[in-house]
Amino acid sequence: MTTQRRATPNAARRKEASRQAILTAAFELLQEVGYAKLSIEGIAARAGVGKQTIYRWWPSKGAIIFDAFLLLSASEGEPPVLPDTGDLEADLTAVLSATIEELNDPRYDQPMRALATEIAHDPELAAVYAERLDGPLKEAKRHRLRSAQQAGQLAEDLDLDVAVEMIWGPLLNRWLHRSGPLTAEYADRVVATALNGLRPRRSGR
Repeated sequence: MTTQRRATPNAARRKEASRQAILTAAFELLQEVGYAKLSIEGIAARAGVGKQTIYRWWPSKGAIIFDAFLLLSASEGEPPVLPDTGDLEADLTAVLSATIEELNDPRYDQPMRALATEIAHDPELAAVYAERLDGPLKEAKRHRLRSAQQAGQLAEDLDLDVAVEMIWGPLLNRWLHRSGPLTAEYADRVVATALNGLRPRRSGR
């Protein structure tokens, strides 16, 4: 008579401890040596595990960095929700200001730039990124703009996908290309320009 072997609580804890050690090691090494010099071998040595343990859970160092970034930012779990106070301009300005603080945070800079590089070259990682992080964030942004539409604050025929890109795109572009400072004042100008439009205002009579 045979019996099925189940993972004991201790084995599950050891597995999770190894996973956390790998993510922590990857994040620490990324800060120390940069993404170009980061290697699976180095991560394994720092974490005290074998390379096969890492490859059992992640197909590439880009996938490891993605999970390490999610662990750092607590980006998984409950679906993201944007503030909805009824004041669209104030809500968007607050969200963009928080985004700028994150982009300017040295802890996030290396992981996010490494992810941007890998996503550009790895379709599988790009798909995982879209499913687990970017997609839910975009839906939260669309939801906030849709609420403003329903309140009569935005045009009924507004393309919400394009609107999301117009509002958040300038920040990410400036950060990615280091083309200018990311400040709260810049967030104010982006929101004002997006909401007020590019055409000159007509004077009332």
